[in-house]
Amino acid sequence: MTARIILFIVFFLPWLTLFFASSKTIKRFMPVTIFTCLLMTIIFQIAYTYKWWVIHKYIVPWGYMIDVSFAYGIFAVGTFWIFRLTSHNFLLYTVVNVIMDILMSFIALPLLHVLGIAEYRSIGPWQYFLVIYGLSFVIYFYHKWQKKIFSTD
Repeated sequence: MTARIILFIVFFLPWLTLFFASSKTIKRFMPVTIFTCLLMTIIFQIAYTYKWWVIHKYIVPWGYMIDVSFAYGIFAVGTFWIFRLTSHNFLLYTVVNVIMDILMSFIALPLLHVLGIAEYRSIGPWQYFLVIYGLSFVIYFYHKWQKKIFSTD
């Protein structure tokens, strides 16, 4: 029961932080947030197929394939805030992503194993780090491409 409460908190609480962002900021960074959700869905599908990790506890019926709390909760909103705070400086963006991805790969996911929520199987922490860190470059360049739409706003 405690694991499910944690998963609900990890899903809902980050979205409440958007009340601290202006509607203009939300409009500017929501496309990259949605794109990140799409990419994380694809990564979770690949991970399920190749058994990179196993999800033991989840909050939706299809949660054994996609960790909804992570992909559509903390990771999505975390991406929003990282872009809000660092997208103006590529080096800063890169450093922040290295730190966050290391925390996720080597601290958060092992903690999920201790809590019985999920565990690595055929992928190690370093490999997972490389996947999500590589993803940060894809979404950064997507954001730069998407930014042209907002240049006249």
